[in-house]
Amino acid sequence: MFKALKSKNFKLFFYGQSVSVIGTWLQKTAVSWMVYSVTGSVFLLGLATFLSMIPSLFLAPLAGSIIGRYDKHRAMILLQSLAMLQAGALALMIYLKIYNINFILALSLIQGIINSFDMTCRQTMMIDIVDNEEDLPNAVALNSTLNNFARIAGPALAGIILHNYGEDICFIGNFLSYIPVLISLLMMKITPHIKATEKMKMYDDFIEGLDYVRKETEMAKMLLMLMCSSLFVISFNTLMPVFAKDIFSGNAQTFSWFESAAGIGSILSAIYLANLKKADNMGKIMIAASLLLGFSIIILAYSNSLTVALICMALSGVGMMAQTSSINIYIQTQSTVNMRSRSISYYLMAYQGMIPVGSLIIGYVSHIIGTRNTVAIQGIICILSVIVYVYYKRHSSEEELESCQVEYRNTKI
Repeated sequence: MFKALKSKNFKLFFYGQSVSVIGTWLQKTAVSWMVYSVTGSVFLLGLATFLSMIPSLFLAPLAGSIIGRYDKHRAMILLQSLAMLQAGALALMIYLKIYNINFILALSLIQGIINSFDMTCRQTMMIDIVDNEEDLPNAVALNSTLNNFARIAGPALAGIILHNYGEDICFIGNFLSYIPVLISLLMMKITPHIKATEKMKMYDDFIEGLDYVRKETEMAKMLLMLMCSSLFVISFNTLMPVFAKDIFSGNAQTFSWFESAAGIGSILSAIYLANLKKADNMGKIMIAASLLLGFSIIILAYSNSLTVALICMALSGVGMMAQTSSINIYIQTQSTVNMRSRSISYYLMAYQGMIPVGSLIIGYVSHIIGTRNTVAIQGIICILSVIVYVYYKRHSSEEELESCQVEYRNTKI
């Protein structure tokens, strides 16, 4: 399971991130709880998530073009430093008891802009920090395991801190968590990247990347599946403070249970993917995971038992993690070297870019039809998207088979 850790650079990256991502979840949990507690608005809760993620929708193609041309190691150091400054500004504001929602939303937008470049760089750099390219799927899965372990530990720790000490400690903790990752990045020894000599043409790069993905039909179908899931399904997480506080009459600690339950499911799924010997059957794993995600959130939507709701959150974590990571692994392993950064940028557009749009949509829809009904509809959409994906997958396979048969007959003639 840990074979990618044999690579020194990946080991440094992994250990540095293990602290940083816990800090990120401390801040994310604290922001969600604080915004909803201060304003009582589901819309503003969705807006905070929207602003922290929407830049990926527009900036990911630009990030893919830039990151593919310059030194990814130096770019990571710069981006992590900027993220630390953003975390420090938010920590200072909350420490001084300045609960200005406009400032919080503005800092969320800045965080989103930094992340749109940081995530593209992080994913693209993975191939450079593993010594053996065959260890790449394991490195991707281990990175996902780390992120989902943090999803357990971060909200759980945030719940304790919020309940006993207040929001400012969470934000200060996130600011300090960037120190280990910067140290680990500075300790890495990576072969310097050869700077691109061609002038960057963003539009041409974007079209070239789209043509590549379009021709890679399986990759295109997976990205469309992910886009649908991110837009209409995965954003159900935005409503978890409502489930915790209003539906189950809980507090900050109850909210942390929901986040941690999803994290437990996600880490179990990530461990399974990390133990795969080959990066085969990613399509089948994605289908099974999507069905599990859809059915689990339908049951969650109408559950009156907190225990059942937490079990469903764990199952949804399994499905969500397996769905997104199987697509990520497929793209990382199947993309050509010169197209990897752009392929990953489209993955981030479909994933991170669509979630904030979905958060706004469900924030609005839940006002009209209620939180429970909204989440149930999201589960139904998830199942329907799987049916459509399987139908077109079989249809395209039949067309390919017929084409091969015609070609074979013509060859004989």
